[in-house]
Amino acid sequence: MDAVIETRGLRKVYKGMIGAGVAAVDGVDLTVATGAVFGLLGPNGAGKTTMIQMLLGNVFPTAGSAQIFGMAIGSLAVKRRIGFLPEKFQFHDFLTAEEFLHFHGRLSGMDWPDLRRRTDETLSIVGLTDRRKSRIREFSKGMQQRIGLAQAIIHNPDLVILDEPTSALDPIGRRQVRDIIGELKSRGTSVMLNSHLLSEVELSCDSLAIINKGKVIRQGTLDQLLTTRSVVEVEANDIGEETLRQIATIGSIIQSNGAHLTVGVERDEDIPAIAEAIVNTNAKLMHMSYQRESLEDFFIRTIEESGVSPSN
Repeated sequence: MDAVIETRGLRKVYKGMIGAGVAAVDGVDLTVATGAVFGLLGPNGAGKTTMIQMLLGNVFPTAGSAQIFGMAIGSLAVKRRIGFLPEKFQFHDFLTAEEFLHFHGRLSGMDWPDLRRRTDETLSIVGLTDRRKSRIREFSKGMQQRIGLAQAIIHNPDLVILDEPTSALDPIGRRQVRDIIGELKSRGTSVMLNSHLLSEVELSCDSLAIINKGKVIRQGTLDQLLTTRSVVEVEANDIGEETLRQIATIGSIIQSNGAHLTVGVERDEDIPAIAEAIVNTNAKLMHMSYQRESLEDFFIRTIEESGVSPSN
């Protein structure tokens, strides 16, 4: 699959008054597939915001290179194809939803016929068609978030960058935003999502990168990243030495306590083999359950192994 974003050795150093300065982004190699939803994760101060600002062309790199759509970042041609929703947005709340989208559409260079058509489409996508004449100051937090998404996609961009799009939303609001992201993906739009709500990332993203101290420490699809710590819980009677021996050839026995076994496996395909080993050695299988490591557990473990606590 083609890449919508590619960076190689991307670096940004903020020079201090004294000393050599601080590398907010330090040699990042990043690839984002076209048409995918990509999550950018990391603790506070990891370099995510600087990374996004460089991709938007608002901050210039100190070293390295980056391309979006195969073109250098910062060019007007690239910016016209990007939609952006910042975490801390401030809108003209005296405007109606319709006026607000007309304003941002004109800023994006849209002509009136296309803008009127896209306004109808976009209000439908974000579920605000019946509030098109309402002023933004009358909107709830969730509705403001959705109209913010609307301004990011009004010009039908090929890439949408969302910075904490579900922050401060209730579960219904988060579900609505997640549905909008899914709609964008179904239309072939690439999405980069920066969020601290890891459950939302796990539900929305195809792949992700974890950044810490300005470096990408893990990157891949969710399936690739969350298969390293799969665990099978087993309850069985009459477990003998031969049962344990056969299971040990399939996975790693993390815990063995009488009738209870905890087995780590690297592949889902290994799970039926554990059941077969129990039955073949005349043990009696009573219960078996499989649990993949959650994204939250994986994220915290990855950050801790890199030497910085997520609370820093």
